[in-house]
Amino acid sequence: MFPLNLPNALTLLRILAVPVVVVALLVEMPNGDVIAAAVFAAAALTDGLDGYIARSRNSITTFGKLMDPLADKLLVIGALLCLVSLGRLEAWVAMVIIAREVAVTILRTIAAERGLVIAASWLGKAKTATQIAAIIALIATNPSPAWVDVLVYAAVAVTIISGADYFFGLRRRIEQDQRERAARPPRSAA
Repeated sequence: MFPLNLPNALTLLRILAVPVVVVALLVEMPNGDVIAAAVFAAAALTDGLDGYIARSRNSITTFGKLMDPLADKLLVIGALLCLVSLGRLEAWVAMVIIAREVAVTILRTIAAERGLVIAASWLGKAKTATQIAAIIALIATNPSPAWVDVLVYAAVAVTIISGADYFFGLRRRIEQDQRERAARPPRSAA
């Protein structure tokens, strides 16, 4: 079992919001788009909030470290797939965003196995903000006006740039770690 503190409860609520967003989008119901947009926005808000609370209250848990990024990805990917299914988003846009998220998750796993942690950069935060704004706009406006298309393309651009930044940042950290290990004197066998 995991410790049920406020940050972990917010993460669980974000995971539980995913099927609500999906159903509100895909099932024809009155105000489905409004419900989906509101639930998605509220869930996205908990993303920044749970991390802040966990750090400020020193209540960071292994569960939170694992489930927080997973909850974020489930929320975004679920919404993207629904929007593609509804014809509101080009499939290639969703694939670029999903591919970046999967690639960074794999890279984070590799880095963690080497004991390396790459902190979230301002580009990563900008990526999250533009993706969330674009998804909310796509859900809330149908058909989408030109400004929403601009927002979607901005989200794609920031997604690609932040993915490249993460990759090259990790590469630099691995090379730095290898240089530091090579510079250390060998341990004597006693």
